Amino acid sequence: MNTSKPIALVIGFTGGIGGATARALAARGFHIRALTRRPQRAQPGVEWILGDAMNAADVLAAARGAAVIVHGANPPGYRNWRGLALPMLANTIAAAKKVQATIVFPGTVYNYGPDAFPVLREDSVQRPLTRKGAIRVEMEQMLHQASCTGARVIIVRAGDFFGPGAGNSWFAQILVKPGKPVTRVSYPGERGVGHAWAYLPDIADAIARLVMRREEFAPFETFHFAGHALARGEEMAEAICDVAELPHSRIGSVPWWAFRAMSPFVTLFREVLEMNYLWQREVLLDNSKLVAVLGSEPHTDLRDAVQDTLEAIGCLQPGVRPRFLENGA
Repeated sequence: MNTSKPIALVIGFTGGIGGATARALAARGFHIRALTRRPQRAQPGVEWILGDAMNAADVLAAARGAAVIVHGANPPGYRNWRGLALPMLANTIAAAKKVQATIVFPGTVYNYGPDAFPVLREDSVQRPLTRKGAIRVEMEQMLHQASCTGARVIIVRAGDFFGPGAGNSWFAQILVKPGKPVTRVSYPGERGVGHAWAYLPDIADAIARLVMRREEFAPFETFHFAGHALARGEEMAEAICDVAELPHSRIGSVPWWAFRAMSPFVTLFREVLEMNYLWQREVLLDNSKLVAVLGSEPHTDLRDAVQDTLEAIGCLQPGVRPRFLENGA
């Protein structure tokens, strides 16, 4: 397809961060190209390329002419991270070098252990406690090494995602039940312990703004996105109750004992349990570097963001706004 627009190849378009970033880049004049293993329904402004992120030739073919490659792919269902995540990233790196595209990589807080808490900065030491955390550190090391041999990389790190499209998230898998009206909120963290959340449209907007200035950056840059830095943590559960018009007394705790009992048999429970430590200690991100570059961080009001998220996952009827929002409270 011929286009005069700069091209952004998105690996993982159907995932939350990939799709959100694609929309933000399209709004800034990028032509979006998405790699997919199976035919997709046409979407305005999206060029679908059949191929597999595990196949280096497919990734390179999809990357031809691209100025940016957004690597938002994650192994489905938490399965075989090492066997899938590392080869997919290696293919993206090889393609980016070949076509001289900037790699955009969404970072996580999995990279860190408690010795880096409570506030994570770009230079905080990375000593992960978990298998996934160790793999994420290895992935960022791959990117750093690639930046020393011709690649350009932008990493944007954030807390837990929520928002339309963030299906594989703590919000949609633990706090509420998708497709059902909210009658109870299960909060996994210790009460009064700070926690960081990233609303997908906000972080995608920040990423797109950084991409527009990519030529100003060093070959390897990391930025931290503060997002909704909730000082008590349970403000997220309270916001869900407010939007669903439930009393805060409907907030309960996650039965971690059940996760421990079922973890040998249920992959999701085992992987969720591994991340429990991130809910027991305050984990926030310092966004000073990002703000210094962009002037401000995109930020949607928490309850508006929660409203959009609940509607998107089928927990709330679209267009029906809670009374407190209608009244401007």
